[in-house]
Amino acid sequence: MAMWDKIKDQAKGLQQAQGSRGSGGHGHSGSRSSGGSKAQMVSMLKSQLTSLKTELKSGSYRDASMAMCALVAAADGSVDPAERQHVEGLIVQNDVLQNFPPEQLRQRFNKHVDQLSFNFQQGKTEVLQEIAKAAKKPTEARAVVQTGFVVAGADGYISPPEEQVLREACSVLGLSSQEFGL
Repeated sequence: MAMWDKIKDQAKGLQQAQGSRGSGGHGHSGSRSSGGSKAQMVSMLKSQLTSLKTELKSGSYRDASMAMCALVAAADGSVDPAERQHVEGLIVQNDVLQNFPPEQLRQRFNKHVDQLSFNFQQGKTEVLQEIAKAAKKPTEARAVVQTGFVVAGADGYISPPEEQVLREACSVLGLSSQEFGL
């Protein structure tokens, strides 16, 4: 898994560049190494996304990102009200997504969550079709997956169902899931 090692090295370099403010305090003592690596990966992806903020202003990125967030939230087959509210909060606080009016983001996210909650398999097909629309622009396609990763990893852990939907999103976007350590 040379790519994963490369990503971990990039994340480590990024942390060192950020200095001591990024160290200590956040980690879970006794956490598995993959959890720490995933946390580093999420931190690195978040920074990469922020650096692309000025490029990520299209409707296709907005719509695909909201579909991605809904898919991550519903990855285990259901979304309880607390989880919906939590992800909604992550969306409106996300630096890059602040390019868009919060109400547009909420409306699109909730529409997709409702589809997934009503019929997960059918909703997933429709959501993946929405995500696939971002495939025309590789920068946006990667940003959609990165957004999904940031939301999935917000709790410090990316579950196997979340990893699976991230892999499926990579597939419809024509990206290698290995690029994201999946």
